[in-house]
Amino acid sequence: MTACHFRLPLLLACLLATAPAWAIKVQKLQIIGLRDEAMEANVRSALSLSDELDRDLRARRLGHLLRVAEDETRRALEPFGYYSPTISVERSDRPAPVADAQADAAAGDADDGDGSDGDADSDRADAPNARGNRDRVLTVIIRIDPGQPVRVRGLELGVAGPGGDDRHVGDALAAFEPRIGAVLDHRLYETGKSRIATALAAHGYFDAALASHRVEVTRAQQAADIDLRWSSGARHMLGEARFTQTPKAIIDPRLLGKLVPWSPGQPYDQAELERLRKSLVMLDYFALVDVQAAPAQATGLQVPVEVELTPAKRSIYSLGASYGTLSGPGISAGVERRYLNARGHKALAQVDWAEKRKTATLQYRIPAFAWLDGWYTASLQAADEQTDYVNSRRLELVGSRSGQYNDHLNLVASLHVLRERWAYASVTRPTPDFKYASFVYPSLRAEYIDVDERMAPRRGGGGTLTLRGGKGGADGRASFTQLHASVQWFHGLDPSSRLLARGELGHTFTADVLNLPPSLRYYAGGDRSVRGYGWHEIGPRIATSGGDYFTGAPNVVTASLEYERYFRGPWGAAVFVDTGSAFEGRDADLHTGVGIGLRWRSPVGPVRVDIARGLNAPDSPITLHLNIGADL
Repeated sequence: MTACHFRLPLLLACLLATAPAWAIKVQKLQIIGLRDEAMEANVRSALSLSDELDRDLRARRLGHLLRVAEDETRRALEPFGYYSPTISVERSDRPAPVADAQADAAAGDADDGDGSDGDADSDRADAPNARGNRDRVLTVIIRIDPGQPVRVRGLELGVAGPGGDDRHVGDALAAFEPRIGAVLDHRLYETGKSRIATALAAHGYFDAALASHRVEVTRAQQAADIDLRWSSGARHMLGEARFTQTPKAIIDPRLLGKLVPWSPGQPYDQAELERLRKSLVMLDYFALVDVQAAPAQATGLQVPVEVELTPAKRSIYSLGASYGTLSGPGISAGVERRYLNARGHKALAQVDWAEKRKTATLQYRIPAFAWLDGWYTASLQAADEQTDYVNSRRLELVGSRSGQYNDHLNLVASLHVLRERWAYASVTRPTPDFKYASFVYPSLRAEYIDVDERMAPRRGGGGTLTLRGGKGGADGRASFTQLHASVQWFHGLDPSSRLLARGELGHTFTADVLNLPPSLRYYAGGDRSVRGYGWHEIGPRIATSGGDYFTGAPNVVTASLEYERYFRGPWGAAVFVDTGSAFEGRDADLHTGVGIGLRWRSPVGPVRVDIARGLNAPDSPITLHLNIGADL
């Protein structure tokens, strides 16, 4: 009995010594006093306490986090120009200046030698809270008065050497911020510094070096002095472009050499390398195009340019399904050869086979580099349309030359040979009275695009202007001249919404538009025209017992305004109003449609599903419109 009497207290002491200390948990961190979201975000990311939220902490660890919070906050404000803030750190369970927390932690750091943790707060941490739990949950509050910012008092900024006279380097110097009198924002300072260094490198000053880069802050006077100067060294020259195709060469390097826009010895300009890269990308021969200067391999001041190319998959196969209210169900299939031979020739074959409308297309392209980078193209298309109201067959041969005038403007000159046969089935049944026409005509087309992103633009616009005309017809004496313009404009309202505006205007100079085949007439209605109406429904018509059939017109005008907003992830919605008409004479007889739409940013491009209704007839049906692909 006596032995047991002495062992029991010892066992209890061992159990108590090994028991875990009750924890403190910081559930929330409040930052009060900062109106700038970027400043608050920087303070949160700088605080060690942010990484410990909702974790079990001992009092000693919490004391350390509170001690360093003030210094971490102070350093986080300096990049924004605030060097003398007033900061206090408080806890929701015991509002007090941070000095009290530091004293608690200091007391907790003293080991009294009895083998315990030495937590000065352990008596409070072990005390039950209002719900009888021993663990404590608290909020840490950091109150900040940023005070007066430091402003730039003196600014020494410049580039010594030939680079100082370079216009692009001068533009970067002129754009540098912060200037004298402005708040010392280190973000602007680093951005301006980087912009100048980039301008020097982009114009061949590869030996440029910082002669001085110093920012001196006088806290007592809330002032800063900036000394930022470069020595540019000599400007380098562009050398030869060296092409490497891996794993094997598919295109003759002599052909690629025609794309090089500079001559060796020309002053270095990074824009020339970017122009070469874009030209190579537009050829669509390569999956990877990397164009890099190699100043380390310069001979004298001439810098060679290394071009690394990885061939793309040679063949592209396509297969799809479709449905149209007039054409019925259909399928499409095609194959494109990105390169047929080392000279870079391309070929394409495409078939669209629907119940009532069929087309087959053959195309051959040869790269063209004289004058403007582009393509010589020959194409042949056969089309057959057997709908309820028209019986039409068409064969068209087109030869064209395209050229990229600049980054935004593409020009196309083409010659068309057209043979077409047509009849309006409901008028001429049971025996169609076919009309025939043959036309040879040239065409000039300008395509302009300047947007921030081609698949789903938020800023900018694009447009086309087409002039074509020729002579032909059933007797060879019919003539026509057409001028057609279209424009699209995009404007982002906020990160989730945008406005889209679209317009179209076309006019035909001819004695009788009915002497022209249907493919040379203008139509309105349907997708990308006036939604709420059927395809080609708006315009002059032939009235028969079987219904009204639209024949096309010499003129067309359409306009559209659409508001689009995305709610969560890739899904969004739109509302729109369209108006327009295809017409003769001066009476446009505009038809208007309104509707709503569903938007989806799919992996293959934007998908638009629209439901619309025409407003010009009380019994207009609801129409459904589906479009997949880029806006431009």
